[in-house]
Order: sequence, then structure tokens, then C-alpha cells
Amino acid sequence: MRDYAVRAIVAGGKIRALAAVTREIVEEARQRHNTAPVATAALGRLLTAGALLGLTLKGEDRLTIRLQGDGPLGKLVVDANSLGQVRGYVENNQVYLPLTPEGKLPVGEAVGREGFIYLTKDLGLKEPYTGSSALVSGEIAEDLANYFISSEQLPSAVSLGVLVDKEEWVLQAGGFVIQIFPGVDEETIDQLENALRNIPPISSILERGATPENILESIFQGMEIEFLEKQELEFQCSCSLERIEGILLSLGEPELRDILKEQGKIEMKCHFCNQLYTLSPEQIEDLLSSSK
Repeated sequence: MRDYAVRAIVAGGKIRALAAVTREIVEEARQRHNTAPVATAALGRLLTAGALLGLTLKGEDRLTIRLQGDGPLGKLVVDANSLGQVRGYVENNQVYLPLTPEGKLPVGEAVGREGFIYLTKDLGLKEPYTGSSALVSGEIAEDLANYFISSEQLPSAVSLGVLVDKEEWVLQAGGFVIQIFPGVDEETIDQLENALRNIPPISSILERGATPENILESIFQGMEIEFLEKQELEFQCSCSLERIEGILLSLGEPELRDILKEQGKIEMKCHFCNQLYTLSPEQIEDLLSSSK
């Protein structure tokens, strides 16, 4: 099953529901960044969150989620848009920690429980909007739910899961976000809260091969749910040789020539996709000539 996300509404639009399967995205990120299992799980959860929240955007809008905890993984960054394109990286990809007593990857420990989560939305205005909140667990889903209520006053349920096998490949990944807008009656809220308390862990649901529609239908049983949008997802980076050349030109000719003198070439790597760009002295000379 290819990765995709769905957007739905419940209670006449007063509840927004998003769900996604993201195995291919997370596996590609694992391969590109050569992540250890706990780094794969943490980055995979944040990539899933970015893909889900991308469904709330329009046109060329973008969002960036940055998570900086005091754990060994360091900074995690994910960037997503409304077209289902998502990319991301983790600062320290080779972190190995023992499993929890329950046999789970210790994402909270790896991320850290002290720090902040930042969500930046570029909506085409003069300045992007950035909100933030303190981490509460480092488990990412709980931290996002806390962000929504503390920074956007939007009660939300967030669940994100990544399953990694013994060979470190990604078996399943996905999750859901449910957000409650003002005006929902108490009976509907009680029904939803009861459903969320009783559904299996998202990893178990994904392991059974559930689709995004299945995930939401299992939560909103007995409630009228209207699916509005289905969006295919992919790991897609916006870096290119042209962008790298633009960055190099911004350094100025003297600095470029100093780097060439020291290294004999210029190399730059994209943080988001790990693509390495190597420019020879001849290419740098051509670049400098074309800019004059």
C-alpha cells in the first residue's frame, strides 16, 4: 500500500480528523540518513506528524516542526507542504539505547523530556508564524497534543507509531490527529473520549495493515464521518544543484577561492535528504564567471 493521508470531519465539521500511513516515507528517511532504530522511530513519528498537518495547509503554504530536547538525538526537523511532500532529519542519527522493559524503543529518553517543540507556518504572509511549547514527555505525539492546546487552544488527540524489525527496516508507520473545535456537544465529546481510551495502540492497528480510513472508522464507530480529501505522500526534498550554487555565490568569491585552495573542491550536503553535492574547480570557475 502506497503512503497516503486522509482528511475527514465529524459532528458537522466541529471535529477534524486526519490519518496517514507513512511506511515508505519513514523507510526512505531511514535509508537516506542511515538512522539507528530509535532515531528511525523518533524521526518517523515527526515525519508522520508533518505529513498529517500538511493536509491542513493550502496552495504553496508550508510548515516546519522543530523539536529540540535534551536527549542524545539532538534536534529533529521536519518540513511539509499541502502536496503531501515531506522531508526531515535528526541531528544525531546513530544513537543506540536499550529497549524499555515493555520491549519498546525508548523514544522519550532519546529525544529528552526537557526542551521545546516549535511549529512554524509559512502561509505566504510577510512573516511566517511560529508557536512553541515545552516538551512533556519526548514521545512526540504527547508533545504535539500539548502544543495544540497550549499554543493554539485547540484540544487534540495525537497518536504516532513506527514499527522497526530486527534488521532495522521499517515495517509500518502512521498515525492520526483529531482536533475538536468549539461547539461540540458534551455527548459527542464523551463518545470520542471513550473511543480513544479503548482503541488499541496505533502500532497494533498499523501492524494489522489498517488503512487511514480504517483508523478513523475504528475511532468514530457509530458517528457520522465524512471523508473530504485523500492525498498521496512522498519523501521529497526541494534541494537542487541550482540552490546549492546560489548558496555558494552568497559566500562571495574570496571565500570560495579560499575553500578551493584548502580542499581542491567544494562539497555541500543537504541536511534534509543527505544528498551530497560536489563541485570541481572548473565548475566553481564557471559559476563565478556566469555571475559576473
